[in-house]
Amino acid sequence: MAIEKGHRFAVAFDEAFPQGLVMVGEVSPDNEFQSREDKAAGRPVRQRVDESTGKRQWKFLATDLGETRAKRASFEVTLLADVQPVPSASEVMPGMRPVELEGLTAEPKVAGQGEYKYQSYVFRATGFKAADSAAAGKSSRSGSGSSAGAADGSKAA
Repeated sequence: MAIEKGHRFAVAFDEAFPQGLVMVGEVSPDNEFQSREDKAAGRPVRQRVDESTGKRQWKFLATDLGETRAKRASFEVTLLADVQPVPSASEVMPGMRPVELEGLTAEPKVAGQGEYKYQSYVFRATGFKAADSAAAGKSSRSGSGSSAGAADGSKAA
């Protein structure tokens, strides 16, 4: 096989999300699973580290404005950075803000189960674009096209 499993393809934000992306809630650390035994022993919670870049992982819930299927419109996006990325856009509604991502990559994967499997993507980014470039990107978008998302931290095709 020419392309290894787990390969991350660089993708332009406007290609992946032509109608934009809304962050729901806040950015939080992507922590490793902690068992009951670990919690009972008082072991500290550890934040995940990306194997490819060595950067700490952060996550947030996103909604793709171009997705028409409700089950696939919202998904988690992973941010790879040493410090917690902060979106520069202000909230348009309580807990919701439009965002643009920089350093965006897509990793193909199969989602669903049984006969209902479909192609999806895991999205990772290095951070948020500045507010002035985000506003410029929105005015230049045509608004055509469609993207699909999945609630399992991926995005369907």
